[in-house]
Amino acid sequence: MRRIAVLDAPSNLGLRPPTATSVPGCAKAPGALRDQGLVARLSARDAGCVTPPRFDPGDWRPGDGVAHAGQIAWYSRRLADRIGALLDAGEFPVVLGGDCSILLGSALAARRRASAVDGRVGLVYVDGHADFRHPGNASYVGAAAGEDLALATGRGQADLTDIENRCPYFRDRDVVVLGIRSHDEHRPDLHAAGIAHRAAPQLRAEGAARSAQWARRLLGDCIGYWVHLDVDVLDPAVMPAVDAPDPGGIAYAELELLLSGLVATPHCLGVEITVFDPDYDPNGVYAADLVDSLVAGLSPATGVAPLDWGALAPAAPPELPRVPRQPSVQPFPRPLAPVATTVDDGVTVIPAEAVGPAPAEVAEPAVAAVADRAVAKPAVAAVAEPAPMVVAEPAPMVVAEPAPMVVAVPTPAEEPAEEPAEEPAEAVEPAAAAAGQEVTGPRRPLGAPTPRRSALDRLAFSDTFNADRAALARRRGGGVPLRRRGENTEETTPAVDRDAEATGSGSVDPARPFAGLAEQVRAAGNGQVPTARTPVEPPAETA
Repeated sequence: MRRIAVLDAPSNLGLRPPTATSVPGCAKAPGALRDQGLVARLSARDAGCVTPPRFDPGDWRPGDGVAHAGQIAWYSRRLADRIGALLDAGEFPVVLGGDCSILLGSALAARRRASAVDGRVGLVYVDGHADFRHPGNASYVGAAAGEDLALATGRGQADLTDIENRCPYFRDRDVVVLGIRSHDEHRPDLHAAGIAHRAAPQLRAEGAARSAQWARRLLGDCIGYWVHLDVDVLDPAVMPAVDAPDPGGIAYAELELLLSGLVATPHCLGVEITVFDPDYDPNGVYAADLVDSLVAGLSPATGVAPLDWGALAPAAPPELPRVPRQPSVQPFPRPLAPVATTVDDGVTVIPAEAVGPAPAEVAEPAVAAVADRAVAKPAVAAVAEPAPMVVAEPAPMVVAEPAPMVVAVPTPAEEPAEEPAEEPAEAVEPAAAAAGQEVTGPRRPLGAPTPRRSALDRLAFSDTFNADRAALARRRGGGVPLRRRGENTEETTPAVDRDAEATGSGSVDPARPFAGLAEQVRAAGNGQVPTARTPVEPPAETA
């Protein structure tokens, strides 16, 4: 079974002075609680005191950051060392504050412990206020006691949130807040950060014991958790001796049930009590009530075994057996082949060191030494002649002559008759397109051959004039002039012409010698052409 160790942390560095000439009185809380027999009634060991620096805000002004930031960081390291030693001894630390800024020391100790076993440690934050003010939701910061939860979760200036490069000390999902007021200004921020919380009305409705079980269930993934208790979680009707009393808190009985459910497990690493101010309790009445409640709530912590940190440490990987390395044997380098050189008189010379000693049983040496070099008779080496290379000649390339193009040219005497060809659906009159006139007919598709133009398409003014002269000649000779396209012959031809055509007399009205010329001119001007009709030729003259 583990034993409770009471450690004093009488720091008031995280509070503002009540007046310009006074200091906060919560630094006197450890002594006031000890006077009520807390250590003896818990059967705890007195673990001593971690003395804080002097409270001296100096010339701090709003906007300068957290007051006493350097002193708080230094004190947090010292407090974390003492708490870590108690955890190493298997004891249950009960830290007596002090203001809420001592949470940074407890958080640093928990973070060190979590890093040693490669795990996470959670936080149960029992407080009447969220203490979640930080530069992200406030115009300025100043008192660390009103910002301790934000600092512990990594929000704020780096000299307090990142001590020993361990930011954050607690992750947002590893924090559970209990007992805040329903009208707390930072409650929406807790919800936005994903920090689980239950306000005092909900805690009372669900029950203190069930709320403790709910908090433990949320922190089931952590190897352990730390409990922070701010006395202002109690209603001011029963505990007015705090620096910021706020109505709507819980009662002593609910506090006892809540503490009992949180500490009765090996995973609860320790508890800290903060913000009790003896200056508001001159007779010690509230201190006595508080000690009674603490004894009832913390006694179950001694009924469980301490947490086995050795079992939580990550196991080292098994060491593989070492296999002795075999010495690598390098093959003896093979000597290079001797290089034969040819000297004068066609004698091939080989170095003597490449030849080696001559065998003893050879009676007649075949090699004679000449000037420290072995001279051998030239040997004729048989060199095989290379086979002749047969190169196949490429076959000649045959290029077919293109067939001559035959173009049929019509004779001037007999011009081939133009057959009316059916134009494609997309054809366009080239003359109308070139003249800029609106084309209402179908258009010729892209790439289609251009239709052959007829003689009438190339009709010019001279041709029109010649046609008029020919028509006049035919009229004078007794013939019928050409008609306009689409003109009804029966209605437009004068009676004299019909009579002349019927009789074939060829008489012409002397009063109208140029009849038909105006119609031909107007037809040419309107783009109309005479109908291709074979005129009636005049009768041949008789000899």
